[in-house]
Amino acid sequence: MTSAVEQLFAVKARIAAAEREAGRDQGAVTVAVSKTFEAASISPVIEAGQRVFGENRVQEAQGKWPALKHLFPGIELHLIGPLQSNKAREAVTLFDVIETVDREKIAAELAKEMARQGRTPKLYVQVNTGSEPQKAGIEPREAVAFVKRCREVHGLAVEGLMCIPPADENPGPHFALLEKLGKEAGVAKLSMGMSGDYETAIAFGATSVRVGSAIFGSR
Repeated sequence: MTSAVEQLFAVKARIAAAEREAGRDQGAVTVAVSKTFEAASISPVIEAGQRVFGENRVQEAQGKWPALKHLFPGIELHLIGPLQSNKAREAVTLFDVIETVDREKIAAELAKEMARQGRTPKLYVQVNTGSEPQKAGIEPREAVAFVKRCREVHGLAVEGLMCIPPADENPGPHFALLEKLGKEAGVAKLSMGMSGDYETAIAFGATSVRVGSAIFGSR
């Protein structure tokens, strides 16, 4: 059985190859998605040098990451799941990057908590590129104006966009749309691509990819 550490290095090698093929500079960030995995499964991957991780739920992350961050300095923890406004305080305390800002209420709560705590996690706006009613994220046609409001009304320094394409569609057009919106919104970072399509995302300009099962195995 291949270990998570071996899988991590295989993913990083494939990312580097995809960057070369796309004629891009090397350096896309691998966000190792550790949701549902215990600290014992995550620690070997940290010990192998991985420092960027993603979690879907604030409460689950609170149960394992404070201790891991204490043991391993330099961890960058991303929130990649939907954020409820009543969890904004905990999210600002624990996460270094919040990728799922998608509505006015969340923007206002984050601005309030960041001012209160004196902590400034990096922020991405999540875009629902497939306009799926069951999925979080702002509509593509509203995304650029929303980034502007986050900056001008709430004082938030949004630095990226994030998307999760529909599972049953070719992800390429969704990645292309996010890249276009990113240019229009004036953001430098694009979080797109998961275990099944991260190489495609690299070709469309992803600066970070969120890879879980291809590293840790199926949940």
